[in-house]
Amino acid sequence: MPDIDIDFANRDQALELFEYTTAVRKDGDEFKKHNTGVYFTSIPRDARTNTSTIDYKEAEDRGYFKVDFLNVGIYEGVKNEEHLDKLMNQEPLWELLQDDSFTDLLFHVNGHGNLLKQMKPCSIEELAMCLALIRPAKRHLTGKTWTEIGETIWTKPENGEYYFKKAHAVAYAQAVVVQMNLICESLV
Repeated sequence: MPDIDIDFANRDQALELFEYTTAVRKDGDEFKKHNTGVYFTSIPRDARTNTSTIDYKEAEDRGYFKVDFLNVGIYEGVKNEEHLDKLMNQEPLWELLQDDSFTDLLFHVNGHGNLLKQMKPCSIEELAMCLALIRPAKRHLTGKTWTEIGETIWTKPENGEYYFKKAHAVAYAQAVVVQMNLICESLV
């Protein structure tokens, strides 16, 4: 089953445009709202709360398709599509990833300055691999060469440990680049 994540500056504003059912996750004996997941197709639901009555993992096993609508605050500074294209295509100052005071401002890599200093990413692909190295299933690859890391970083672990799929990691790395360029733009 594909995994679709869509980033929004304000997910609630986007969701106002659709009819949907909120996904749930099982936490012990109770169901809790999934942080981001929604269904746009018919799924068993509680009419009072408009939430699914099936845990999102079980729902996927049954063929229900969840879409994650994510709040990504970095997009609040993006003026329009042209501005976003410029921020995405502009080469960032990669050396800023060696400064904890800068990296602590960034989406997904804040608190991981030591890894960034050690690995010294200087491309979106390398930054994506750093994002994957943060996850438990791939931490053991830290310190290896980019070539060695690239051989297995995107392989699904057999033990079920949490890892990042390449599509997610590359998308998040691109978002980090957008944020880096937005920060630099605001200082000019």
